[in-house]
Amino acid sequence: NPVNELFDVVNTDRAVGAYLSHKLYHQFGKEGSSSPIRLRFRGSVGQSFGAFAIKGLTLNLCGEANDYVGKGLSGADLVIKPFSYTRDDNEITIGNVAFYGAISGSAYIAGPAGERFAVRNSGVNIVVEGVGAHGCEYMTGGRVVVLGRTGRNFAAGMTGGIAYVYDKYNKFERRLNPADVELESLTDEDIAYVKGQVVKHLELTGSPKAQEFLDNFDEEIKLFKKVMPTDYKRVLEEEKLELANQNK
Repeated sequence: NPVNELFDVVNTDRAVGAYLSHKLYHQFGKEGSSSPIRLRFRGSVGQSFGAFAIKGLTLNLCGEANDYVGKGLSGADLVIKPFSYTRDDNEITIGNVAFYGAISGSAYIAGPAGERFAVRNSGVNIVVEGVGAHGCEYMTGGRVVVLGRTGRNFAAGMTGGIAYVYDKYNKFERRLNPADVELESLTDEDIAYVKGQVVKHLELTGSPKAQEFLDNFDEEIKLFKKVMPTDYKRVLEEEKLELANQNK
């Protein structure tokens, strides 16, 4: 039967969800439980919230989290929102090195994250409302929507995946590391993806920033930049050409 429980957490509670994922993996395999397990938390949780969490598990936190959120995420869905939306925009919701080495799953973070966000992410789709320095470093897959400001050295060594970055003040280009990526305008497909992700972000977190974006969608979407790794773009173009030749 589906599980839906609420727990209080404090900053000494570390790697919440990891041990449960270990047990679920041994009982059900990598696909996880066939009945959804939704766990809700309230408080300021310690390091590695949702680390290595597997498919079939949803972890929903109201509060804030320390470093390494979603480290090695392996199919689970994470939803994190602050205690209140009246606080300062610069006050982060989750700490540094979130989603390091994450493989699959999704995450919706209402509020900014710290530094080194989504480093070596290889397949998780994420919405976050700002990141610190070195965001998406060495990323190889997945898609990240940044609905806010970024720090310096964004996309250093990024060879795969796509990032969509909100650039209200046209300052993003100077914060980007351009060695392995290109900046592009969004295609119609990109626009539909970003809108769909922000709609889901609003549904799951109630974020005022998401609501404001959707209320002014036609204007706000023009402020996004698409970060596309050069090598990944070439691979996609080669695949598209190969498919076209096969269909001749």
